[in-house]
Amino acid sequence: MKLHDDQKTVVMVVDDAVDSIRMINDALEEAGMTVLVALEGNQALTISRNITPDVVLMDALMPHMDGFETCRRLKENPAFADIPIIFMTGLSDTEHVVMGLSAGGVDYVNKPINTTELLARMDVHLTNARMTKSARCALDTAGQNLFAVDREGNLLWGTPQVCRCLPDTGHPEFSDVRARLGEWLGHNPDPGHSMPVDIMGTARSVEFLALVDNREYLLRLKTPQNQNSATAALRQRFELTLRESDVLLWIANGKTNREIGQILDMSPRTVNKHLEQVFRKLGVENRTAAAASAIRLLAIQ
Repeated sequence: MKLHDDQKTVVMVVDDAVDSIRMINDALEEAGMTVLVALEGNQALTISRNITPDVVLMDALMPHMDGFETCRRLKENPAFADIPIIFMTGLSDTEHVVMGLSAGGVDYVNKPINTTELLARMDVHLTNARMTKSARCALDTAGQNLFAVDREGNLLWGTPQVCRCLPDTGHPEFSDVRARLGEWLGHNPDPGHSMPVDIMGTARSVEFLALVDNREYLLRLKTPQNQNSATAALRQRFELTLRESDVLLWIANGKTNREIGQILDMSPRTVNKHLEQVFRKLGVENRTAAAASAIRLLAIQ
């Protein structure tokens, strides 16, 4: 059986039983896959620091570190967020099945392994994982640097660009970011609210978007643009006055006339008069079109 894939699928098999590894290795190689072998949990963690496989086959019971703990440790690495981990176990009772799924596994197969069934299950989970990865890469391409955390600020998943920006989970700075996120989310911010944060020496901000399924906080990582340079770019491109460019900048940030008046210390009526001039100079008829023009310009600065 060949998995439908143009490139070789990389499988990490974590098992302390040499006979079991040999049998699984032969079946996977016959299916056209590349096999990485770890005889215990710590070896799997070492491999994971340098290589991210497409799927992991995990023995549940191993000496030193069992498969459940190994799975939890692997899932702490953001690169493994979408990697399916399938448990291989002779333990089919409900308690151990639940333990495997709670640790981050997506499925389990009973020993002795039926390789035809194993390959079929792998095909399903690989297809789902690749669809998820493709969707997150598309979000990055569209400039949507999204990620999700739990209530304590622990990273659940992130688009590739976000994962590159965030410090490694073992880095002390990640603990600081996580603690700040947890404290901020504990105050139940409204959608659209942002928190400034310094990540690896770069000033950024985190915008709260939504709470999903009452457990997953969806966030956007942003690099704040210097307001003075943004205003200058708007003035130069559209031949605006300083106040007109200030108003347009805040329109592009989704602020209402009342909010802009409070920010710029002017009445909503004065804001509206500036907007009339902005519309005329941009050749548009409403604030939505004006905001779109500003966003397109600032996106390439």
